[in-house]
Amino acid sequence: MSSKKGSIVVVSTGMTLGAHMTPRCRSYIEHADIVIGSNPPLVEQWLESINPNYQSLQGLYAKGKHRADTYREMVDTMMAAVREGKNVVGAFYGHAGVFAWAPHRVVKEARKEGYEAHMEAGVSAEDCLYADMGIDPGRVGSQHFETTQLMKYQRQIDPTAYLILWQVGLAGDTTVKRFSTGEAYRQVLVDLLSEHYPLEHQVAIYECPFTALDDMRIEWMALKNLPSAHVSLISTLVVPPSQKMVKNQTVLDKLAELDLQQEL
Repeated sequence: MSSKKGSIVVVSTGMTLGAHMTPRCRSYIEHADIVIGSNPPLVEQWLESINPNYQSLQGLYAKGKHRADTYREMVDTMMAAVREGKNVVGAFYGHAGVFAWAPHRVVKEARKEGYEAHMEAGVSAEDCLYADMGIDPGRVGSQHFETTQLMKYQRQIDPTAYLILWQVGLAGDTTVKRFSTGEAYRQVLVDLLSEHYPLEHQVAIYECPFTALDDMRIEWMALKNLPSAHVSLISTLVVPPSQKMVKNQTVLDKLAELDLQQEL
């Protein structure tokens, strides 16, 4: 336990407005000296109703501004409040630790400086995807990549498992300054995926509902039609398996031998 005054707890506000926040996260927000967060406008209004001392970080984003600069400023803003001796809550949309650099960084920096700091788990888009699309990741496995990272690096794709690609609306953005890319960029993604999947293979664009009254978006299409599909910052690409799993007979034989030894 730190004797230093000031602390930070990073909480997750969940995907669906008012429905996904855990009681622990809400309690931290209610009792914080200040809540500093990055959330959609309606979520921020809701957070202000829970704790009037809410400060939005959304104004730090700007067109043409490198997102790394924005994230660094987010950390600096939260740390400034911690150093003032305040009990700070950082509130972030979805799961605060998923596709979010600033929440992890502020916890790390606060601990390094001797302040109490931790992160609370929450409901992420991945959790909602499994429920809404009826996917059990334990059945054939699942692999997750940030879309541009998959395009930039030589990653191994397993077509016998689900492939989940996050931030497909930013496919191919190497500038880290854009808020969307176009059809030509998604065509490069399709060309890459076509090395593992037929162009007629059915894929889906998934978007989690924002409020309890909204409908989820699950739009199926042939892989070749992805470039012309409507995508946004919240769109996720779901690619089901195109091949069946192949048994590893060598390992199965070894396991059978071990089983036989156990029986003797």
